[in-house]
Formats: sequence, C-alpha cells, structure tokens
Amino acid sequence: MRIVFMGTPEFAVGTLSALVEGGYNVVAVVTQPDKPVGRHGSVLQPSAVKQYAMQHGIDVLQPEKMKDELFLSELRAYKADLQVVVAFRMLPEVVWAMPRYGTFNVHASLLPQYRGAAPINWAIINGETETGVTTFFLDHDIDTGRIISQKRFAIPDDANVEYVYDGLMKLGAQLCLETVDTILSTGGNPPTMEQAAVAVGQLKPAPKIFKDTCMIDWQQPAKAVCDFVRGLSPVPGAWTTLVDENGRETVLKIFSARKTLTAGQGSGTIVAEGKRLLISASDNCLEILELQLAGKKRMAAADFLNGMKGICGCSVK
Repeated sequence: MRIVFMGTPEFAVGTLSALVEGGYNVVAVVTQPDKPVGRHGSVLQPSAVKQYAMQHGIDVLQPEKMKDELFLSELRAYKADLQVVVAFRMLPEVVWAMPRYGTFNVHASLLPQYRGAAPINWAIINGETETGVTTFFLDHDIDTGRIISQKRFAIPDDANVEYVYDGLMKLGAQLCLETVDTILSTGGNPPTMEQAAVAVGQLKPAPKIFKDTCMIDWQQPAKAVCDFVRGLSPVPGAWTTLVDENGRETVLKIFSARKTLTAGQGSGTIVAEGKRLLISASDNCLEILELQLAGKKRMAAADFLNGMKGICGCSVK
C-alpha cells in the first residue's frame, strides 16, 4: 500500500514516525510551506513534519494552495492508495478523494465532540475527565466524516495541555496503524459509524485559540479558572492584567495554579500568605504556582513574591 502523509506540527510527527518505523510505505509527505521567523522574517523554518521527512529521505510537497494544478499533478504521480492526515489544513475534495482507499484523519478528540483546531485545549478548559483520538474518513465538512475507530484517554485533575498532548500523540500513532491495517484487510471498506450515532449530549466546539481567548475571567469559580489555566499551559498561556498600588498595569501569565478552600475576598483580589500567592475567584481562592510577568522569565510564585513589594496592594483584572 502506497501512503501519502499530510501534517505539519510535532503532534503529526508521532504518527508519521510510527508509520515509517512500522515499515509502512510512506511515499511522500505534504506539509505547510516553510514559515518565516526572526526579526525580519528572513529565516525560513521548515515544519516538524518536513524535518522528519528530510531526515528519512521521504519526498516533501509544500503547496501554497491545495487546488494548484501543479501540486495536484505532483500528488497524483505518487499513485497513493491511501492518504493519512494529522493536524493539517482543510482539504478540497479533489485531494481527499484522490486515493482508491480514500483519506482518513487522526483527530485529537472523541468525535463528534470537540470538532475544530484546538480540541486538546478546549477539553481541558471545559473540565473534561476524558478525551481521546478518533480516525475518520474525510468528507466535505471539517471533522464530520464517518468514524472508523476511537481510543480513550483519561485526563487527571492536574494535567495540562503538555501532558494530554504527549499522551494523545502516542495514542493517535497507535490508532493510525490499527486503522491502516483495518483498511488494508477490508479492501478499503472498514466498518464505520456516522458521527450522529455516537453523539452524547450537547456538542462542544474546539475553535482556534487567539490571544483574547486566553484572558482569565476572575468572575468565574475557582475550578473553572484553574481548568482554564491548565487548558492553555504551557502554550500559549492564560493571562491577566496585574494592577499595582499606583494603578500601573502589566500583563501577567499564569502557567500553573491549584484550587484552595480559602474563601475569596472579591474577584481579582491578591492575597499573600507567607510564600503562597493567592488570587480570589468568584468563590474561593486559587494558589498560583508558576507565572511570568511581561518581559521577565517564567518563575515559581515564591520567587515572584520575593521580588515584589506591596503585592497585597495589587489586584488583577
């Protein structure tokens, strides 16, 4: 079976690596064009998938537009039997319908829940105790195709995005290999299920994360704020505005926090108890464990308190 792999970030490398090391015939990868980085954008940074492919002698295609005729011609030349997609952009039908066995996606949620660009973040932000990975055939709409298989993954109370990301990357790689084997053994017709048949409760979306998305709302209960922080840590990081006793404002990122039984003193109020930094939510306080002031390095809250005078005269908003 000839496989074309499509993906861009490190998350996709886990699955690509499993395919290559498992002896599957990956004839090419399709990934995003190199990204300009640096102060003037003069340095081009290849994607994680491209870097892996080049290290293993796999052909790389980097189309600007997925409907470009030159790209489509190059893609057809590989005569792929199957295409595997992990963390890539939306594909037009002319691409996903090209292989004889179709194209399937490895998605980091238990579809139909958390369709969208940031399923891991939103599952944690919403306080889920379980998530997983899904393989499904692509169709005309984003993340809506027929489900081939799923695997579940528990989310501990203190887990952040990094923990769940790593776990789902490994789980997704396993599920991908199982899915390829199933497709091969069934001649491209594995048992599938419509997503409507597995929907439970209200559907929760997973839209792209932007800077404004990451602003903490201290009017929320402590648990909700804690889940919000976990769901954005370590990248891009939940943030708030620190207001000092003179009214000066500074952006403060919070990477780690935990719920306490200490009653709040008004949303956004800061309380220092010895080496503990507490901030009031709408009910109880959160103990802040790791944070970063704008222009400073990430640090433990105890170190932050050592360098801050009059912290109890400050607040956040």
